[in-house]
Amino acid sequence: MIERGKSWEELAVEFETDDQEFKFDNKKDRWDLVPIKSMTAVVKVLSFGATKYSDNSWKKVNNFDERYYASLMRHLAAWRRGEKIDEESGLPHLAHAATCCFFLLWNHLK
Repeated sequence: MIERGKSWEELAVEFETDDQEFKFDNKKDRWDLVPIKSMTAVVKVLSFGATKYSDNSWKKVNNFDERYYASLMRHLAAWRRGEKIDEESGLPHLAHAATCCFFLLWNHLK
């Protein structure tokens, strides 16, 4: 049983055994929670865009927020109409929409 008030170092010493080591990552970002299939779909959209235009050209778009918001909404509207796949790329509209959200978020976090 874990006692309240003990430091991680005290707990590690208390619970350490020859066949088990501790990793103090409980306060680190949980990348294992990211749905890998969804992230892979976004990477495919990014790869398609890099081939069509150039690597990271999305960062240089004028009227950034307006253009990516419009693109996001076009892809969401197409998906909402029942179109699952973007005709040009052959990739899911939702993957394109998620990519636009990543772009918008990137722009606001910088």
